[in-house]
Order: sequence, then structure tokens, then C-alpha cells
Amino acid sequence: MTINLHTLANGFRIVTERMPGLQSASVGVWVAAGGRDEALEQNGIAHFLEHMAFKGTTTRSPVQIAEAIEDVGGYMNAYTSREVTAYYARVLGGDVPLALEVIADILRNSTLDAHELEVERGVILSEIGQALDTPDDIIFDWLQEQAYPDQPLGRTILGPAERIRNVQRADLARFVDENYGPEQMILSAAGDVDHDAIVAMAEQLFGDMTPVNQQQAGAARFIGGEARVVKTLEQAHLAIGFESPDYKSADAYVAQIYAAALGGGMASRLFQEIREKRGLCYTIFAQAGAYTDTGMTTIYAGTSAEKVGDLARITIDEMKRAAGDFTEEETARAKAQMKAGMLMGLEGPSSRAERMARMIQIWGKVPPLEDVVARIDAVTRDQLRSYAEGMATRAPMALALYGPVEGAPDHAQLSQARAA
Repeated sequence: MTINLHTLANGFRIVTERMPGLQSASVGVWVAAGGRDEALEQNGIAHFLEHMAFKGTTTRSPVQIAEAIEDVGGYMNAYTSREVTAYYARVLGGDVPLALEVIADILRNSTLDAHELEVERGVILSEIGQALDTPDDIIFDWLQEQAYPDQPLGRTILGPAERIRNVQRADLARFVDENYGPEQMILSAAGDVDHDAIVAMAEQLFGDMTPVNQQQAGAARFIGGEARVVKTLEQAHLAIGFESPDYKSADAYVAQIYAAALGGGMASRLFQEIREKRGLCYTIFAQAGAYTDTGMTTIYAGTSAEKVGDLARITIDEMKRAAGDFTEEETARAKAQMKAGMLMGLEGPSSRAERMARMIQIWGKVPPLEDVVARIDAVTRDQLRSYAEGMATRAPMALALYGPVEGAPDHAQLSQARAA
């Protein structure tokens, strides 16, 4: 399999990977504009715009957009994150030109119809309500807000309901004008695809776009703090976040391996100690996330009101203990988990296309998988212990609690436990 990259004269980038033996393909456009590119008064606009892209263009009604892809047996979707908005489709190889044309249509010719805007406003307000009713969903938004207070990176992707109620067509159009330029876009396709044909189509569909002067978001600052919402629920929900490396950091792979060893599976420390040995919870995990200029390692658990205090304190104890006794076996297992998860996850065209788009956005190129595997293999136990010590004792911390959490330690108490 060979990855091919081409850049049009206006800065629009195309990356493809033909996967022999496949009869299907994934094709999409990843736009380097997400929640952190919004001004305060725009919070929620990027996600609202993603919804409106499917609500009609100058050539297709909303139904015709859906039918165009589903009539050939494919599917189409989109998502908004804090640093990117993606529009993509999965189709048979012969229908790639159709999928690409439809994606270009919704990106470039959306009418942002006033009636459809009101319909979708109601949909998004329902989505916000659903998130608020889902404790193990909303708690991560609160954690993000505490980690990056008063910053675009700390705001929710959905936006606050009061803001969504006031979004107007001009607000959406302004965000497009400010952020949807060709140099912010990456067309990525994998599977049964022909690179030259896709480049030719991209030139036709996107080649006449003119660059925009996108304002770059300010550097993120992990501050840390506490959000505690006491409510009568069956479970107490706990999320703890620690500042960790950004995408390009030399420790990026160390952070991923650390999270896997700490709470990435049934053999991980937190799962074994807190669930299996002590029975303090049903769900507990750790994961490492990264952005352009910062990152956050998150530990989440759901437990009872009576057990949340012990769970929080033992979590800190396990983090501190890991700094001194991570074993070679744990290191090897975590590295194997990371490699296997990555490689197995990239066996389909959709995950391949997404990876290529993100790598182009971050690095301007797609690093060979062999290089990534080598970097994972190069991480040592001593590196893991050193990193664990910093996470346990020095990394800035954020805390979010939801439910019957009156007995949970607060931010200051957990900070003291880290320092002890």
C-alpha cells in the first residue's frame, strides 16, 4: 500500500492510499476548524454548521443529499471535535466520484436555509439536553472546562443552550468565511481509490477556492480546578485530568503507554487494584488525549456514594506507586496493547483515511507505520517510571465530580495526597 500526497495551487491537500483487495472506499474532507477556533460568542457554531451542511444545498434538498449516497448502498456522516470538523462517506470504489461530489456540494453550496436552521436548532438543543442527562458524558465537558478555564479549548463542542437559541444564519456564514478555506482542508481517501482520478476531481471541485485569513487560536494553558455537582443519582461519577504531552512532544508515546499500563485494560493497575481486588467500582479506565499544543490524561470511574472517597484516594496512591515499580512485563504489555490497537484499528479504509488526514494536519506528512511502531518499541521501563513520577506528583490536575459526591475529596485534598 502506497500513500500519495498532492497539494493544489490554492493549498488544498489530497492524500490517498490504495488498499488492494478492497471493493469499498472511505473518502472525506477534514477541515482544520473546530471548537477551539470559535470566539466566545460563537461557542457551538462549528458543530451547528456541521449539522446544517446536510440540510440542503443549491442543487440538493436534505432528502436528496441522503438519497444520493444511500441509493448506492453507502453511508455519510460528519463530526466536530475541538480541532477539526470532518465530512466523510463510505461507498463502493466505483461510487467514489459521487461521494466526493456530494461532499463538495455540502461544503461549498450549503444554503443554510432559515426553516432548516430552526429545525436543526431544536435537534441540537435536544442533543445538549441528552448530554446533560448522561453523567458519564457531561462530566468530561466539565473536566475540560476546569483544565482550560476561560479558553476556547475548555468550552463544550455543543455550546451552551442559550447561545444555540440565538444562532443566526449570518453567524454560520461568518464562521465559514473565516475558517473554511482550501488551506484548512484535507481530502483523504483510502481503499479502492485511484489517486490521479481523485486529484483531478479535487481540482475541479475545490481548485477555484481562495484562501482565507483564519485566526489562529491562542496557545492553550492547562490551569486545573474542580467542578462538583451534587445530584441524586445511582452512581457517583469521578473524572481526574492531568496535563500531558501534545501531539509532537517527545513524550507523546510515553504518555499513551503510561495510560494503557495504568488503566487501559483488564490487566491494568487501576482495574486490577480498584475493581478486581477491592470491588470499588464497575467501570474505571485511563486514556491519554492530545492536541496541537497540550494534552490531558484522564482517569474516569463510576462508583457508589459510599466508595467514591476511597476510590479517589486509592487512584492517587496507585499513580504514585507506579512511579516506583512499573515492571518490564507491564511495559511490554502496554506497548503490545498500543501497537495491536493501532494496527488492528487501521485494517479498514475509514480509519486509514482518518489517520492520514490527522497526520497531514499535524505533521504535513504521513509517518510510515513502521516508524510509529519503532517509536513505541523504543519506550523503556525507566522512561515510563520517570513519566509516572511527574504525573503522580507534579502535573497540573483538574477534577470533575457528579452525583452523590458529598464524601469525595476535593481538589486541595487530592493535591495534598499527591504531595505526601
